[in-house]
Amino acid sequence: MNKKGLLFFLLSAAASLQVGYAQTAKEVSAVYQDLSVFANPMATQLKKGTALAAINKIQNKEIKTVATQLLKNQYSTTYRVAKYQPILSPTVLGHDLSIGDGYSKYENITGIYLPIGKNVIIVDGITGETPVNLLVPNWERRAPQGVEDPTKDPNGWGLKRQTFSLRNGVNIIDVKDFGGLAYVDYFVEELKGQPAVEIHFLGAAVNGYFDNQCNTNADWDKLIANTVYPVLDAKGKHIQVAYPKEALQKYAAGRGTDLINNYDSLVYRQHRLMGLEKHGKVPANKILARVNYNYYMFRDGDGVAYMGVKPGYAMGMVANPDVVIKGDPCWGFSHEVGHVHQLRPYFNWGGLGEVSNNLFSLYVTRSFGNKTRVSEQNNYSTARSSIIDKRISFLQDKDVFNRLIPFWQLQLYFEGAGQNPNFYPDLFEAFRQQAKSEQPQGRGRRRGDWASDRLAANNPAVYQLNFVKKACEVSKTDLTDFFDQYGFFYVGEFDIEDYGDYTYKMTQEMVDNCKAAIKAMQLPKPKVDITQLKD
Repeated sequence: MNKKGLLFFLLSAAASLQVGYAQTAKEVSAVYQDLSVFANPMATQLKKGTALAAINKIQNKEIKTVATQLLKNQYSTTYRVAKYQPILSPTVLGHDLSIGDGYSKYENITGIYLPIGKNVIIVDGITGETPVNLLVPNWERRAPQGVEDPTKDPNGWGLKRQTFSLRNGVNIIDVKDFGGLAYVDYFVEELKGQPAVEIHFLGAAVNGYFDNQCNTNADWDKLIANTVYPVLDAKGKHIQVAYPKEALQKYAAGRGTDLINNYDSLVYRQHRLMGLEKHGKVPANKILARVNYNYYMFRDGDGVAYMGVKPGYAMGMVANPDVVIKGDPCWGFSHEVGHVHQLRPYFNWGGLGEVSNNLFSLYVTRSFGNKTRVSEQNNYSTARSSIIDKRISFLQDKDVFNRLIPFWQLQLYFEGAGQNPNFYPDLFEAFRQQAKSEQPQGRGRRRGDWASDRLAANNPAVYQLNFVKKACEVSKTDLTDFFDQYGFFYVGEFDIEDYGDYTYKMTQEMVDNCKAAIKAMQLPKPKVDITQLKD
């Protein structure tokens, strides 16, 4: 590297230190001196002829360690030096797919552990067009001492993290409160033309991570055995997990590929039902499953979280590759990820908050050979007696599983006698196209916008009739009688509380217009009484 290039690198480092982290002139001067032994900006090579005496003069501990090990040919850049690609923003993805922004915010895994204190990293490739941050979440966060019931944690159940803005050159990351694994926050609104960002975590502790696309079960066991932090990262094509080392050793020893493959399959099957596979829209983004120490299982803006306090509690089910695709674990994961994939508001109007997500649960659990929950609970019978026989709207039934039955029976019909297994994949795509034509096209949407969308759609009856008409159009079947039996045309007014307050208002005119539009399509009736179908 020539002197001009090195001078630019040092000036960048100084600016980063002064502007980004308010370091003293003395510290900046020390950085100049310490970096002078390196031959390249990323500090991965020493200048020719560098002697141990010069390295011993280095003041910064991390830089001195790197230089010493380089001199002895003992420094490993694995995990410590890597390039990180831009990833489509979960918010933009949510807008494009008409879902929320529930995909992972921690996709660029570094495999690096940063302890409390000052940590030196070097960055190159930031263009200035998109901010790049370093995230240090506290996967190990627990309720404060003295709080006996972790569900009553005054700090909530959510993930806490520290965020550090990155700049080209040297960055001194002052980690406070808690140490943790590091992740590169490099999310963009457009993937085209965005360069990779290279980062060197100088002399950092390596925790590693498992990548199912290139690692083996032997690698898995080696990684688990050598972690420096209680949690290990692993990723597949569609999934990312952050689970305790102890649980992975106990329940998935030698079976890392099986565990991640099964998670990938769980997510993929939801993609298939919602038409992302058929219509070429499977995202590169991943779903995050993580450990938590507050509640058995929940989903929030950071992903799906499983309790990890009691040995064999949630982790005994979700870290075991055989168990995660069976019974409650399979249902629970599919249920929570189903929330991420709910189309808003076209298939998630008021009253469907805990219904349309369970369509995914039923589809996925049955596809793995499990008995469906609605079959075990006899919801086919109870839905008939409480909705059809009483001639009420299905939304008036208090049991969310009874409300689920008509949507599931459509799946049963079209995969069987209806001879249209692509009914739901095509219906989801039709709703996405409708959203594209009806909603603002700008991509600057924020996390809370989708909640506002749901509240704005205050009258569920409007979206309910839209669903009826679209279902007929897509299936090329007149489903009027079927929907009529489940009260989709129920005329009246009532209130619904479903993660917000809604007022259902259906007039006879609305019903007549919808039925007339379906009649004008001149479609054939179903071949069987769909309300009688069971799995």
